Amino acid sequence: MFKLLGWVVLLGAAFGAGFYVGQHPIGELKKTVADLTRTITDTTLGLERSVRLRQGLMDAKSEVIQAKSELLDKNFGNATAALNKAAEHLEKAAEAEHDAGKTQKVKPLAAKIEEAKREVAAGKTLARSKLDEMQKELDTLLQ
Repeated sequence: MFKLLGWVVLLGAAFGAGFYVGQHPIGELKKTVADLTRTITDTTLGLERSVRLRQGLMDAKSEVIQAKSELLDKNFGNATAALNKAAEHLEKAAEAEHDAGKTQKVKPLAAKIEEAKREVAAGKTLARSKLDEMQKELDTLLQ
C-alpha cells in the first residue's frame, strides 16, 4: 500500500515538474535564478559593509572614551595611543563607508581625532569638551 502511494506521489511530482518546465522555458528559469543570486549577493555584501562600518565606529568610540579617561588621569602617552587606535578604526570605517558608496561622513571626524592626537602628543592639554564632542559625533553616526 505504501509502495503504491509512494509511486503515485513520485509520478505526480514528475508530472508537475514536467508541466512547469513546459510552461516556463529553461532560459527564463536561468535568468530568474541569476537575478535571485545577484540580489542575494548584493544584499549580503551590503550587510557586511554596514557591519564593518558600525564595528569601526564602535571601536573608535571606545578608544575615544579610553583616551578621555587617560587624559583625566594625566597619562598623555596612553591617551595618544588610544587616539591613534581610534584614528585607525575610523580609517577602516571610512573604507567600509567608501565601499558602500555612501557620502563620506567619517573623514571630518577622523581629521578632528588626528588633530587632537597631535595636540596630546605635543604635550598640550586637550579640553574634555573636544573629546565629548567627538563622542557625540560618533553617537550620531552610529544611529
